[in-house]
Amino acid sequence: MRKKARFSSLPTASGAIARAAYARSLEARLKVEALLKSSSLTPQQIRNSQVRMPVKNQIKFLNLVAKELSDPFLGIHLAEGIELREMGLVYYVIASSETLGDALKRLARYSGITNEGVRITCNEGKDITVRFDYVGVSRFSDRHQIECFVGILIRLCRQLTGLSLSPTGVKLAHRRTELPVEIKKMFGCKVSFGSDVDEVVYPRTANRMATVNPDTYLNSLLVRHCEEALSNRRVHSSAWRLKVENAIVPPLPHGQAKMEEIAKSLGVSRRTLARFLASEGCTFGGILDALRLDLAKSYLREQDLRTYEVAWLLGFGEVSAFSHACRRWTGKTPKQLQSAGVESLTEAA
Repeated sequence: MRKKARFSSLPTASGAIARAAYARSLEARLKVEALLKSSSLTPQQIRNSQVRMPVKNQIKFLNLVAKELSDPFLGIHLAEGIELREMGLVYYVIASSETLGDALKRLARYSGITNEGVRITCNEGKDITVRFDYVGVSRFSDRHQIECFVGILIRLCRQLTGLSLSPTGVKLAHRRTELPVEIKKMFGCKVSFGSDVDEVVYPRTANRMATVNPDTYLNSLLVRHCEEALSNRRVHSSAWRLKVENAIVPPLPHGQAKMEEIAKSLGVSRRTLARFLASEGCTFGGILDALRLDLAKSYLREQDLRTYEVAWLLGFGEVSAFSHACRRWTGKTPKQLQSAGVESLTEAA
């Protein structure tokens, strides 16, 4: 009798990235037990590679470790040293593929086995575009996990082909003001931040590049195992608040984060969206307001961003409107918050 597939509303991950961050924390002699507790993770989850963990907890743990290490590029640094074979079954089905194009297609199809919170798609047109979409978790709070994914993808493509292959471009939804020279060299291409999508682009010619260790028989066998594993790891996300949050961020700076537009992008009517949100105890206006506050705290930490730029990024037509919102949220003006530093912004939540 065929085993019934298990469907979950809480995306989980194998936790390889969190475990790499844990190892880095131990090396730095951080109070890692406290960081785990703050992330709702346990030492048992971290130490046992067979135990999965909620994706949102992994993201929070990475953010906390990065803060304690004063490493704003933790995800990229982890990607440079992580053992690719820790991807498990997914790695081996990719590595045994005949061409890079086949490998990327298998990565897109089976990546959910490793991390259910990120859906990868691979599209071939003028170029090969590998896109990352978050499912059941909030994208705006994450920069380290997604940068780790991109770094791993770039390493993977180089290892599979045995060539110093670099993308033609990388786009990331979160914002950064600048990348250090050594990190620019690792990407080997232009990296655009504050984009509408998270994606890595390779030239179309990369599609037919041969891999260094193809094994047709092994690949066929592993594909069958992956299909079985995938059938037991599908996420059915009914969290409409998260869907709205992820849909709001890209159009926010352009003043297009209106309920009608967001509902349309999610494939429902405005009335239906309002009903779904009400069933979760929230409203579109409340989500937008809370999201703006969280993003404001993040943007104001960037000393290179001016007040009028932050106001635009949050979708405020005037700086005065942003200042009024800040006083309502925290009792302080944007300039007061920015000059007070990170700790004040954290307390203002």
